[in-house]
Amino acid sequence: MPATAYLSYPFQPDARGRAATVGRERHIREMIEQVLFTAPGERPMRPDFGCGLRELLFQPASDALAAATQQMVQGALMRWLEDWVSVQRVTAVVEDSSLIVTVVYAPRGTAETRAETFTMPAGGS
Repeated sequence: MPATAYLSYPFQPDARGRAATVGRERHIREMIEQVLFTAPGERPMRPDFGCGLRELLFQPASDALAAATQQMVQGALMRWLEDWVSVQRVTAVVEDSSLIVTVVYAPRGTAETRAETFTMPAGGS
């Protein structure tokens, strides 16, 4: 087991039947994914958590929608993951009935910049 282990998302057992764990890098990616794909109101104990990307998937593609999506995502990430990452840039595009969001960030405590891409196909997932 790594020196610092975090529960994997989604929660699942590992090969030994214990709670699966991941390292810090993967944990940060999984937290970003949770913020992106959780709709506000979906979590009863934290109803304002998330950013509601699913609601935008079927909106007509436009520059205004892309700009609004980028602002919404960046704001949600800054709000919920401020202690974990410094968000540098967010891009969102609609391609072939899928919403593709790229987040460029630096994990707190490092100077390393990372880019993660998340894709949500039509119908959500």
